[in-house]
Order: sequence, then structure tokens, then C-alpha cells
Amino acid sequence: MDMNQYIEIFIEESKEHLQNMNSKLLYLEDNPDDISTLNEIFRVAHTLKGMSATMGFNNTSHLTHEMENVLDHIRNGNMNATTEIVDVLFECFDKLENYINNIETEGTEGEDSASELIKKLASLKNADEDSTKGEALKKSENSIDDKFENSTIKFNEYVSNMITTALKDGLKVPLIKITLDDSCMLKSARAYIIISTLEKFSDIIQSSPSIEEIEDENFGSYFELVLVTKHDKEFLQKELDGISEVKSIEIDLLSNEDINVVTENSDIKKNDTVAKVHNDKKQENEQQKNKPKESKEVQAKKPKISKTVRVDIDRLDNLMNLVSELIIIKTRLEDTDSNNERQDTGEAIEYLERITTNLHDAVMKVRMVPIERVFNRFPRMVRDLSKELGKDINLIMSGEETEVDRTVIDEIGDPLIHLIRNSIDHGIEEIDKRIENGKSKTGTVKLSAYPDGNNVVIEVEDDGSGIDIEKVKNKAIANGVITSKDTQLMDDKEVIQLLFSPGFSTADKISDISGRGVGLDVVKTKIESLGGIVEADTSLGKGTKFVIRLPLTLAIIQALLVVVGSEKYAIPLNSIKEITTVKKTDIRKVQKNEVVLYRGSTLPILRLSEILKASETNNDNDEDEVVVIVKKGDKDAGLIIDKLIGQQEIVIKSLGKYLGSIPSISGATVLGNGSIALIVDTNSFF
Repeated sequence: MDMNQYIEIFIEESKEHLQNMNSKLLYLEDNPDDISTLNEIFRVAHTLKGMSATMGFNNTSHLTHEMENVLDHIRNGNMNATTEIVDVLFECFDKLENYINNIETEGTEGEDSASELIKKLASLKNADEDSTKGEALKKSENSIDDKFENSTIKFNEYVSNMITTALKDGLKVPLIKITLDDSCMLKSARAYIIISTLEKFSDIIQSSPSIEEIEDENFGSYFELVLVTKHDKEFLQKELDGISEVKSIEIDLLSNEDINVVTENSDIKKNDTVAKVHNDKKQENEQQKNKPKESKEVQAKKPKISKTVRVDIDRLDNLMNLVSELIIIKTRLEDTDSNNERQDTGEAIEYLERITTNLHDAVMKVRMVPIERVFNRFPRMVRDLSKELGKDINLIMSGEETEVDRTVIDEIGDPLIHLIRNSIDHGIEEIDKRIENGKSKTGTVKLSAYPDGNNVVIEVEDDGSGIDIEKVKNKAIANGVITSKDTQLMDDKEVIQLLFSPGFSTADKISDISGRGVGLDVVKTKIESLGGIVEADTSLGKGTKFVIRLPLTLAIIQALLVVVGSEKYAIPLNSIKEITTVKKTDIRKVQKNEVVLYRGSTLPILRLSEILKASETNNDNDEDEVVVIVKKGDKDAGLIIDKLIGQQEIVIKSLGKYLGSIPSISGATVLGNGSIALIVDTNSFF
């Protein structure tokens, strides 16, 4: 069978499972006794093992199999989820992630068989078994009831408490040993029928071997189950008698004395399994309340699974282009024969406008994905950096459900990694220094996202030492970025913006984390390439906040069409603060730059005809200039234009690799009459 047709599905599903494993491992580190989290990690490893084995990726299959063994020991109560074990599991996660990435890019897992990691996992398990044998020898004088003489069942403290409570409530706890016929061909299928039958009227709280091993047909001729039910032996025997290919069924009802015997001797046997509760949510509730529920009581609800559809991004891009063409046609219809008063033409245009608007909204919703896909990678990164730097860091995330364009998701990860690394390395002080300054020893990094109009705002904030303005000034002067005279005219926010200059860094030494002399210019470049802006706000000794503002969509925007000289230009509406007129006589020159006093503050004036090298202006009004006031953060500038056309929805078209670097121009759009209007990049004016 050709498995290549399934490779894309395998990669996508593997990435989802690994993302789930990553978050659960982080939770397990802080909550090592959470049985539901252990079960979830085990299930992910089990699923990855089956998927990779089917696809023929043996390295992934072998590694996840060894992970299963260790996780099963932890679930069995034989081992604790110590920091050492979680560290090894994280190493396994990294290796699995590398395998999947290699499969995606090269089609193979690579040469590394993860033999060292497998040895580590095996040594953890073997060390536990050696200690278990030692303890078992001390308890060998304890007698075992005959009914357990040939049994591999054992109970940990949690299961024992469940059984004790069930018996106290008048329920019955049968131990069932099912032996299959030697001629049985599909043991796992036969076992599944038996287990499904029992689950109709009881809860299976323990099995030997584990349910997963039974599903994989990893057992001999028999298996054992422990139930909680209100039914007696005769009822159970009758229900199971009709199942074929079963050699024998042995049922013993357990008592409190039996439980004590098996619990006391729980370390004698190997290869025993942990409690298996049919529904994980139910198991979690039982762990908290320490009270079992029988099958005919209220059934626990299954966790809600969101239904998703994977769509090739190329198909979405094609759909977006079709919508773009529709909008262009709509605009052209509006412009043609403007004097025609025929009712049907007007109605057709209105109908077309409704369709294109709805289609645009629908396509944009398909393209929008939660920013959680980016945020999920950061808790692990912060954990590793905290250990590496010897700092205690708490990452607080909010707004993960905020949706942004898929293109933004693919590009925003690296800038955020850079900002978070800077916050931890440069911002958060060492523990002793924080205590000396009266702060908590635990530093906090807040990562948040929220919608703001047609934009998405992402903030990275720390409670560290803040940015030393004087240090930035001195470094900028030393690097030749500015002169000492310039610093006298700059306010603090303008000084902070120097951090985003190419090659600028305030780090005293180069480290593996940050301070390589790259500075934050890479962040600024990437954000601005997405049509956004990035700013920093700081308070010395209290912390720093980086604010990223991005457009919701990168394809279709609202714009203001203007005329400069003989050409039409489009200015994005989200960068416009207001439109006004100023008297020519009010414009003054200060240090060769034009400014005007507007609403009590100084407004820089820029002439678009000069910046864009447009033809001679044709402003017929000798008294007033039409000024479009644009903004970037808290800065404003006035753009002098010749004439306003009006607001219009435009489709952004790239200028291509040959024209993509034209100063002050970010793209182009096709107007209704088929002509081209260039889109002005207002961010470049600041």
C-alpha cells in the first residue's frame, strides 16, 4: 500500500498530538499526582506509536513505546513523576518533534534512533523495579489469599480506597479472570466484546494487563478485570456465558480483607496495571471525591471535541483572489455609466455588493485562526530559559482565543520569541537582586492579545528592571546612531525607539539567549512587513512593555483615495487620524522642516508630491492645503495632498520582488476603471 497519500494527514495530526503532549507535560511538572494528566500523556504517546508504526516510522514508534512503559509505571503508582523523569520526557518530546519536522521536510525521520534516550527511559524503569524487588523481599512473610495466588492484579492506595468506599456503599467488587480458547484468532477483538459487555452495567477500575495492552493484543491466553457494580456473580456469569471462544470465566467477589492482602503485597508482582476508568472526566471527579460510581448512576459527559476541517492554504489563497476580483468588478460596475438611472442596474450592483461583502467576511473567517497556535510554544521555552539562567519566571498568558489572519500566525512567532527572550534575559533581574529591590523572587512575563477595531494588539510585559534611558543614549552615541546634540531634543519614547535601530544592543555581554548585537531591528522589520507597528514603554525599576499592533487581514482593507499631482494614491484608513485643511500662511519652517501649530501642538508637515516625486501639484486653492493627518503609535504627521476622492475598499496587490523595495510604497491596487493606484506606506514617514 502506498502510504505517501496519508503523509500530510499524519504530519498534521502528529503536530496536534505533540502540542497537547507539551502542554500536559508542563502541567504534570507542577501537578505530579494528577492521574488524568498522566492518562492524557499516555494516550498521546500510545496514539503516536500506532500512527508512526502504521506509516513505517520506526524511530518514533520505538521511542513512544518506551515512553509508554515509563508512564505506565507512574500511573501504576510504582514511580513518582519527579523533575528528573519529566526532564527526560521533555527530551523525548523534543526528539519526537525533530522526527516529525524531518518527516515534513525530508520525508524521513533521519538517522538518529534515539538510542540514548531509550536507555535513559529503560534505566528509570529498571531502577524502580530493582527497588520494588527489595521492598518485596521484606514483605514476603505475608500470606496471599488463594484467589490471588496466580493473579497479577494489585491495587495502589487510590484503587484500594475506591474499592473500600464501594463496599461500604453496598456495591460489589468482583475480580474476573477470563481465559480465551487456544484457537481464538483475534484475541483483542474477543476481549473488546467482553469489556464492552461488562461496561454496560459496571465500571472497570483495574485491568491486568492494561486496557491499552489488551487492545494491542499484548497478552497471553487470559486477562483479569476488577469491576464496581451492583450485580451479583450469577448475573455477571449469565451475561458473559453467551460470548464465544472463551475457555473459562472465574469470578470472585472481593472483601476488605482481600483488598488489604493485595495492597500489602502490591510490590511483589511486575507487569500489573493501573486503575482504568472508562471516562477520564469521571475518573478525575472520583479522585477528588474518593467515591466510586456504578455504571447505572449518572454517566460522566464525554469531553467536547471541536470539529475542524483542514484546508490547503493554497486553496484559500485562490478563493481570496476570486473574492478580490469580485470586489474589483463591483467597483467597476459602480464607476460605469454613472448617469444611468435604470433601476435594475442599481439593484444588481446592490446585490453584488451584498454578496461580495458576505463572501469576504466568510473567507476571512476561514483564514482566521486563534493566536493560541503561536502562544502554545512559549510556556516550554520559558521553562527551559528559567532553568538555563537560574531565574524563577512565571509566564501569564491571556487572550489566546484572539483570532488573526493565518499569514500573521506563520510570521509572528519569531518576533515574539525574540521579545520574550529579551524580557527574561535583559528585563528580569537575578533572584538575589530582585529580593534586594523588594520584589518577589519570581519574575513575571505577561503575554496577552486582544482585538482593537480592525487591529490585533499583542503585548509582552515584564516586571523587571526596565530600560535605562541614559544607558541607551550613551550606547547610541558610542555607536554613531545619534549625536549628543540630538539627545537633547529627544524625549524618552524617542530614545527607546533607538532600540529598534539596526545592530543596536545594550547588552554588556553576548549570551546564547540574546545580546548578539542584532538588537530589536529584526522584530521591527518583521512586524512592519506585516503592516503593523511595534512600540516600547518602560519604567526604570518596574518593567517594560512591548506593544505590537497588527492588521486583522493583509488582503482587503479600507483606504482613502487621494490625488497627488496627476496620480491617484491609496492611504490605509487604519493609519489615518483625521482630515483637515490648514492655511498656507500658517505653515512654518523649523530647522528646514515644515510644521504647523495644530490644536495646541506642533504637527510636522510632509508634502506627498515631494516624497513620491509626483508631477507638479494642481491645487487651485491658494489659501488652504488639504492635510491628511496620519499616525504611528502616539506620533502624528500631516500629509499635504491635492485632492480627496473618498473612502473605498481596496484589494492589496504585491509589487513583486523587483519593485517591492520602493520607498514609501507598500503595494498597489486596481481601481474600478482598471487603472493602478499605489498604496502609501505611512509608517515609513516616521
